[in-house]
Amino acid sequence: MKILILNGPNLNRLGKRQPEVYGTTTLADVESRVREHAAQHSIDTEFFQSNHEGELIDKVHEAADAGWPVIINPGGFTHTSVALRDALAEVADGRGFVEVHISNVHAREAFRHHSYLSPIARGVIAGLGVFGYIAAVDFFAQD
Repeated sequence: MKILILNGPNLNRLGKRQPEVYGTTTLADVESRVREHAAQHSIDTEFFQSNHEGELIDKVHEAADAGWPVIINPGGFTHTSVALRDALAEVADGRGFVEVHISNVHAREAFRHHSYLSPIARGVIAGLGVFGYIAAVDFFAQD
């Protein structure tokens, strides 16, 4: 099995941006940990991060065509992108996707409480830090 792991805007700044909210772990650290953990389940991973909505949508289309499940931390697009939701709807019809947030979005600003993606996700993990990515891999490993 292969899982596509997508990270949206500003996640390339992990370890630097708001460490009091997101911690000091970098995106490269997250990828290394997740890759190692997934390999224990004989799962291949592909990682992609972009600050550009269209690039993320293109990767979702690739996953849909290949039949891969997706783990996505959509960052700020969680609360704004109907286009990303529409792309993920096609994945939801297949293996599905899990929405991951490092911080507990429900304990933050009110605008972060709404997700366009959650209603069609197989699951949502929020507030567990970067462990949320590992939990999402485990979910698909047992699926």
